[in-house]
Amino acid sequence: MPEIKRIDHFVLTARDVGASVAFYTQVLGMTSEQFQPTDGTIRWALTFGENKINLHQSGAEFLPNAKAATVGAQDVCFITDDPLEIWQEHFTHCNVIIEEGPVERTGAVGKIVSLYIRDPDGNLIEVSRYV
Repeated sequence: MPEIKRIDHFVLTARDVGASVAFYTQVLGMTSEQFQPTDGTIRWALTFGENKINLHQSGAEFLPNAKAATVGAQDVCFITDDPLEIWQEHFTHCNVIIEEGPVERTGAVGKIVSLYIRDPDGNLIEVSRYV
């Protein structure tokens, strides 16, 4: 059987792409980039490490897309090497509410400690550190 190695990118459908770009760059430290695919449209992506999130404007999603592209339906976990206390202080400084945490969970390769917040569209964002 062939083998899947990693996730290259995923798509978030956003009510307001600008608000999403601001949140993910200012609160989570990602880099935004504008790009133009072969169809000539202008699109936005967020990059961090070797990963990418493409942003689709709700109601104007790019094709092909998810069958039921929905704002606020995602639940994603991002891994950090920084102590979660630093993230707690940062979230407080950014006026971002921590919904839960720190709390112990199980990640893909072991135990993690997590903080849960929401992005502007209500997607559940988990920031975790392996212990």
